[in-house]
Amino acid sequence: MTLFIDGIECKAYEGEYILGTARKNGIFIPAICYLTGCSATLACRLCMVEADGKRVYACNAKVKEGMNVVTNTDEISVERNAIMQTYCINHPLECGVCDQSGECELQNFTTLMGVNSQKYAIKDTHKPHKNWGKINYDPSLCIVCERCVTVCSDKIGESALKTTPRGGDQPAKELKDSMPKDAFAVWNKFQKSLIAPSVGANLDCSFCGECTSVCPVGALVGSEFQYSSNAWELTKIPASNPHSSDCELMYYDIKESGIENRKKRIYRVSNDFHFTTLNTAARYGYDFANENAKKDESKFKEIVDKFKNGEVKNIKFNSFITNEEALILERLRQKFGLNLVNSEAKKYQDFLNEFAKFSGESLYNGDVESLNKTDFIVSVGTLLRYDSPNISYALNNALKINKSSVICFHAIVDKVIKNYSKNLLFIHHKAGLELDILLWILQNFAKNLDGDIDKFLKENLIISKKIVEILKPKEIEEEIVKKIADENGETQEIKEVVKKQVNEKKEQEISVEVSKFALNLGIDEDRIKALTDKKQSFALIIGEDFYCHENALALAALAGLIAKFTKFKVILIPPRTNSLGVAKICKLSNEESGFSFGYNEKADFTMSISEGDIDAPALTQQEGTFSNYDKRVVPTNAALKYDGYTLNDLANELGIRSKWTIDYTLKLGDIDEFKRVEFDELDNFYENSGACKRGYLLKSQKINSEARLDFKNLKSEEIKFNIYRANPIHQFSKFTNMASQLNETGALYVSSGFLDENGFKDGEIVNLKNENLTLAIRLKLDSDLEGVVAYIGDFDDHIDIEPFFIGRYANLKIERA
Repeated sequence: MTLFIDGIECKAYEGEYILGTARKNGIFIPAICYLTGCSATLACRLCMVEADGKRVYACNAKVKEGMNVVTNTDEISVERNAIMQTYCINHPLECGVCDQSGECELQNFTTLMGVNSQKYAIKDTHKPHKNWGKINYDPSLCIVCERCVTVCSDKIGESALKTTPRGGDQPAKELKDSMPKDAFAVWNKFQKSLIAPSVGANLDCSFCGECTSVCPVGALVGSEFQYSSNAWELTKIPASNPHSSDCELMYYDIKESGIENRKKRIYRVSNDFHFTTLNTAARYGYDFANENAKKDESKFKEIVDKFKNGEVKNIKFNSFITNEEALILERLRQKFGLNLVNSEAKKYQDFLNEFAKFSGESLYNGDVESLNKTDFIVSVGTLLRYDSPNISYALNNALKINKSSVICFHAIVDKVIKNYSKNLLFIHHKAGLELDILLWILQNFAKNLDGDIDKFLKENLIISKKIVEILKPKEIEEEIVKKIADENGETQEIKEVVKKQVNEKKEQEISVEVSKFALNLGIDEDRIKALTDKKQSFALIIGEDFYCHENALALAALAGLIAKFTKFKVILIPPRTNSLGVAKICKLSNEESGFSFGYNEKADFTMSISEGDIDAPALTQQEGTFSNYDKRVVPTNAALKYDGYTLNDLANELGIRSKWTIDYTLKLGDIDEFKRVEFDELDNFYENSGACKRGYLLKSQKINSEARLDFKNLKSEEIKFNIYRANPIHQFSKFTNMASQLNETGALYVSSGFLDENGFKDGEIVNLKNENLTLAIRLKLDSDLEGVVAYIGDFDDHIDIEPFFIGRYANLKIERA
């Protein structure tokens, strides 16, 4: 539709709000309380405009065809000035030491609205500072815009903050008639409230820190950053989250360490909070750089000689690397006939390749960016908040803002996700029934397609003899029709009636078969019908449980068929930061006997950011690109200096020459899905409309999809387990655990139900045993989990859990130490 804002013709979609349309068209309307992608609170009322001559608030007034909007008038200007005056009442005059000074929206809008006098006053209240762990709260600075409450509810999904009574005096009633109406309303509300944890006196959340990012005035601030630097002294280095596959846009805020020590350091991580959301690791896991790196020439020559002499047989590495580094490793593999060993990425690569055989596309067809516009979402094979917090944020946002419906299937119940919305159904199923879930999706949702569903099922799946008998070939059906028609006189009417009866019989019998899968999974079919009613767009999120499943290839094939034959857009979550890039760039294989070179992995000779034979750079010290879960190649920049060796140095010595590592950004274009683009040509920002201008999208390639599945001998079998393999929400790897604000000793994380059932106590030491090994480990309570549940992660480099697991499940003996 078309409307006019300040005389400028603007295009908009039905359901859009005036404020969003204005921003998209580069038209400024002031607002403090509103956050893009969240619900409006009307706390500040600064976004008041005139729409067709009527006063409305741009954040919650929807556009109309032909609407005429005026963003500022003399009356509105007076009102906005009065609102900013009320915000300044009793606000501490400590801008010189305030952490937000220089970025403060109160400063900006007070200046913009021309506030140069104060007409109003009221007695102040005592408001002591609060220390909530990684976050500090200064209520005297708080203007109760409620952005922190809104972002925690509408984006993060934890609802850990609320407004609480301030106990302040209320503005005198006689002012109601003498001061502008909206200014009085804002002041009146402001005097009533402060911010507090939703439960108890301490903040109980995952500490993503998003509340500190959205705070306009410095009332909420990271405890480590508070009073450490003035905001205007910091230089922002655009980068991408190095810890998880969202690879979200963020900034390393850096400056010199001190007056005497001029070496740069990272003081904090920040983000464009209207368009990006960071998880805990991205926010606080920034100080893991190899700051004391040096070049050991003798050791470097030693490994170069071993490559040249053919001694090196394997290169072991992980997916916390750039695309450019992955391409260097692939070139080394090709030149020296090596094995590239990355077990996690290989499982993902194998799954993606099998998926492609059945979907007909070399990449999955869904993306997280569009989840907030998706009507119906299914999540399978992932403990979502722990595996990929940013996808859980997107899922919650779709529920809250788009009013989507969601089904989460998993063998472990996360109470936080379960309580996101009444439109979310959490199906707690037995481990091992993952095949049943995908079959249930196929058999229910392929019916929504145009075409012959019987033919689809018959040609692609052999589920059981019963299904095969129901799905009669078309020619047999025609014989039945012909026989009945011969007996009753051949008319088109009789043919149509018989066809209808045959089809109805098929549908009834297939429905019986489908209901068996539903019973196995504990699905309430009536609830499913209610959740899917009138839904038009569908997304299926698949996680790491599937990639390391004993039936991984069968699951990949079914997922491919879902992508090809249903409305579902499928997302295969890359399990590590750059698993997708590694899977597309490298030819991976299993480790063979012989000498191994490790890149940030333990081996006979290791190049590492810590405790290696030679030094390697951290991802905070490198330029390059990642391939994120939206299949987008995004750039990251070096925040800190590095003085040691790089993989490019090694490649140059071995005859694979490029001056800089980022010279390989262009060479990525030799691979089908990538483009030939120079690193310095890659954008890394979001437009005011929210449109992503980061790097470029990988281009999926068409694949011959004539593969067929035979399920005659394939069965779903329950997996007995008592420990799941996962990291806590704030940890992803040994790199996050190196960060000072995240560092901890690994533990067996358990639910309260686990402690009660086994008679253990939080903090107690237990022994985990299998047939060959014993591991002593401390118990740590995770109150977000329901039932009798335990999990353990691999982020602590001193605890080796690999021998205890096949896939993500283990059934171990647990005894008191």
